[in-house]
Amino acid sequence: MTLRWRRRPEGSTWGDFGPDDELGRLNLLTAEKVRQGAAEVREGLTFCLSLPLDYPGGNVLNPRRHPPQIRPTMRASGRPNMNFLVCEEVPDATDVISDDLAVLHLQYSTQWDSLAHVGSLFDVEGDGTPRPVYYNGFRAGSDITGPTTPEEAGAPSRAQALGIERLAERGMQGRGVMIDLHAHLGDARVAVGYDGLRRILDADGVTVEPGDMVCLHTGFSERLLGMNRNPDPAVVHDLCAGLDGRDRKLLNWITDSGLAALIADNYAVEVHPAMPAEGCCATLPLHEHCLFRLGVNLGELWHLTPLATWLRAHGRHRFLLTAPPLRLPGAVGSPTTPIATV
Repeated sequence: MTLRWRRRPEGSTWGDFGPDDELGRLNLLTAEKVRQGAAEVREGLTFCLSLPLDYPGGNVLNPRRHPPQIRPTMRASGRPNMNFLVCEEVPDATDVISDDLAVLHLQYSTQWDSLAHVGSLFDVEGDGTPRPVYYNGFRAGSDITGPTTPEEAGAPSRAQALGIERLAERGMQGRGVMIDLHAHLGDARVAVGYDGLRRILDADGVTVEPGDMVCLHTGFSERLLGMNRNPDPAVVHDLCAGLDGRDRKLLNWITDSGLAALIADNYAVEVHPAMPAEGCCATLPLHEHCLFRLGVNLGELWHLTPLATWLRAHGRHRFLLTAPPLRLPGAVGSPTTPIATV
């Protein structure tokens, strides 16, 4: 089959898993990785790794994302379907029914990014013209579609390829590996590059192998919980560690490690805004490297502190991770309620 590209980004995995591949490094999340994750279950204890979906509260972290709205569905008569006495419609009926709907910004709280979330302008044809494309050369406008002008606002969008349903179909279950940045750095706002990460890995005896789902504990979500859905902008934008997406050595480590997914309890996994750089470059360099080049899905705003605390107290850093998103075809992101089992 003809590839969608004549030129692929340097260091990318485009085509490595086939010309039509939409999974990227999730191809490394094999049955063996599930068995390895299951082998980490010794106590049978489970940890919910999701924030309540109405956290962080407000829209301080991202002005385009808002808390979920929950409201009742409507009866044919126009009555709200909440605490509804069915005897009003069916004589002598004893049922009392409540039924609701939710309006969700899919990446508001604990979430997965699909590979359709971030692409890049790249010369896939090799003719000197950068084009907006996503992982494995899938195209903006034909494979990932939706409105582009203010006049079209409200029209539907759809990831015809690379949608979040691919993660759901994969199952997102395997071996999780915890890297506890917070234990070494506290709440300080630190851009962690390769050298800093390497010191922490060595100090804690953490090894990352191909197909692992790597979790970065920064303590950010734990601090959000303490703000009770009213985050202080002066605090949250200067809080806790993130990865330095400009550090080439760090990006090379992500490539070489073979990790299947990269997860953090902070807003964007990487420090955002990114460290200054000269010339034409991505504003989210780690997102570009992971989602666009490698096909590595990102998880954000997970609640990792209770699990990280337990693992450290027991001298462990691996666990069984189960974290499917909503199976919502065409979406570019999704809430998730991950479960860790130790």
